[in-house]
Amino acid sequence: MEMHALAVHNLENVRRSVTYHPTIWGDKFLSYGPNTHVESSSGNEEEELQKLKEEVKKLLAATPNDTLQKLELIDALQRLGVAYHFEKDIDESLKIVYESYIQGYNNDVYAISLCFRLLRQQGHKISSDNVQGILSLYEAAQYGIHGEEILDLAQDFASSHLESIVSKIGNSPLAARVKEAIETPIHKSLNRLHTMKFIRMYQQDECRNELLLAFAKLDFNLLQKMHQKEISDLTRWWKALDFKNKLPFARDRMVECYFWILGLYFEPQFQVGRIILSKVIMLASTIDDIYDVHGTLDELQEFTEAITRWDTTAMEKLPPYMKTCYQALLNVYQEIEELVSVEDSATFTNYAKEEIKKLVQAYFKEAERLFKGVIPTLEEYMKVGVPSAGYMMVAVTSLLGMGGLVSKEDIHWVSSEALIVRATSLIARLMDDMAGYEFETKLSAVECYMNEKGATEEEAFDELKKQVKAAWKDINQECLYPTPTFLPILTPIANSARVIHLIYKDGDGYTNSKIKTKEAIESVLLQPVVT
Repeated sequence: MEMHALAVHNLENVRRSVTYHPTIWGDKFLSYGPNTHVESSSGNEEEELQKLKEEVKKLLAATPNDTLQKLELIDALQRLGVAYHFEKDIDESLKIVYESYIQGYNNDVYAISLCFRLLRQQGHKISSDNVQGILSLYEAAQYGIHGEEILDLAQDFASSHLESIVSKIGNSPLAARVKEAIETPIHKSLNRLHTMKFIRMYQQDECRNELLLAFAKLDFNLLQKMHQKEISDLTRWWKALDFKNKLPFARDRMVECYFWILGLYFEPQFQVGRIILSKVIMLASTIDDIYDVHGTLDELQEFTEAITRWDTTAMEKLPPYMKTCYQALLNVYQEIEELVSVEDSATFTNYAKEEIKKLVQAYFKEAERLFKGVIPTLEEYMKVGVPSAGYMMVAVTSLLGMGGLVSKEDIHWVSSEALIVRATSLIARLMDDMAGYEFETKLSAVECYMNEKGATEEEAFDELKKQVKAAWKDINQECLYPTPTFLPILTPIANSARVIHLIYKDGDGYTNSKIKTKEAIESVLLQPVVT
């Protein structure tokens, strides 16, 4: 290991010179609170939604499973964001399709690729050796696992092919789909954001199904109203804490945090999970800033020890700003225990507490390393950097709001750093580091790799991107049957990597949320689709 050239006293000046832009939302979401039109949707809208749902269910049942039309119908339901209404029906249909996959679609490139993608999405480990036309089909290739070189080739070929033809097909609905696929393939897209975009594209499609379109629009708007009410309540909670004045150095990103968690699970039955996890990651973000830009090393050591002890007497030695944050943390986890709808909520909450303890311990190790001016090897860096990404904590905490779907065995498995959890954490760490390189005062994987290997910045980025790509294959592998645990438990964990892809693929869209992230949030939370 080598010593960093930056002296500690200069580091102090740099850390305290870091400033973040204030929230870009002001009180906008407070207007969606109690006594507004958002609190409850009209009875007519709910009745219309149920009526349309029954018609779609009949259509789904009436379409034979051994036809391309059934695959296209399932694809449309998923991309329009309404497949969650028909999970059992779709699963049963795709099991039948899986059994006849090879015999039914061997001679149709489009049908093969569509079938392949839908089955992989559903967890079926079908062979990639028999997909003759898959080289030209970009979306299907995203679901590859380790050892499937044919899908690596398919993805490379398809990507370059799509980029070469997109300018030649004008402004047609097909061109819009190609551009969106290049920007964000289905496999890496957030449900609500993809749904909103696809509804707009689908309504321009001459082959659209008007029943599906009407159902999707109404469902999106009703869900949006529910989500607006949730973020309104969270905004009130956040304003009441008054961190803006008590901890003014920290990022004020409540709306961005909620949008982050909405990417994990958007469905009505996970409302408690969204509230719990939004509060937790907002506090984790504030704590991260305490370690990164404000606390002295002595203060950070006391803060780490206090959170590790987890009792009110532990805050006696803390400065006022740390006491404020620590008390808020204790209050939130007490609230979590009361909200968790499982038989032994205390045990579940204790798992979550242990994860936040591990997180702050990782934060402290990073801060200690930086104050001492040490650049570790990449391997040494990642031992701390993967846990400090926060996604191990997010994975465990996400389960607390899923009610009876989750058992003690499930939460124990996730907390034991399962492969999918480590993969999403690695993606979070490396994409965050690449996005923040040269703009953040803390060490990054980029700098560690360059220092260790004598590599250029370009070489470092290439290596880290390879590791991210490999981690996506780990996620794909974990979501194939036989899965290591119940698939609905894996879904929000996999979704967390999709959030990272959106937020960090073109820079740090969380810390600097004025453009790209702002546009995504407005699309999902503020702009209803026109019915």
